[in-house]
Amino acid sequence: MQTQKPTLINVIAWTTLASGIVNLIWGLAASGTVLATIIGIICTPITILPTILGIFEIIYAAKLLSNPPQAVQPSQNIAIFEIACVLAGNVFAMVVGILSLVFYNDQIVKDYFASLNGTVPLAPVPVTPPASATPPVPPVEPEASEVPETPKHSGEDTGN
Repeated sequence: MQTQKPTLINVIAWTTLASGIVNLIWGLAASGTVLATIIGIICTPITILPTILGIFEIIYAAKLLSNPPQAVQPSQNIAIFEIACVLAGNVFAMVVGILSLVFYNDQIVKDYFASLNGTVPLAPVPVTPPASATPPVPPVEPEASEVPETPKHSGEDTGN
């Protein structure tokens, strides 16, 4: 287990926390604005979605920032939903989602999550044949010049 978190993990945690707070405020403001209109009850479920995402972001960021760290997986689903927040007009969450996906693909971050969860990343194992094995012998094909000869008929007459 690593004693100190990599910088990219802290960046992911803090940006996710900030995005969660922004999404909470954004969702509550959008819900309040929509409820003030005539069609508010119909459109309110759409405006509540950033609020729900904000709650999940804050919980995930708290797990990443906790000391001692909790065993969590990289949450690519949250990052994808952050990118989808551009549909609600939240460009900040979209930028945080893109950065999180890029950071999740960094080898240092992958190694940190693997050590945090107690799993060892699988590396490809080269296949080597045993030392006693002999390489296979390819079959020998007859060449075109090696056509079997037919016995030649000599001009001798054997007795008629």
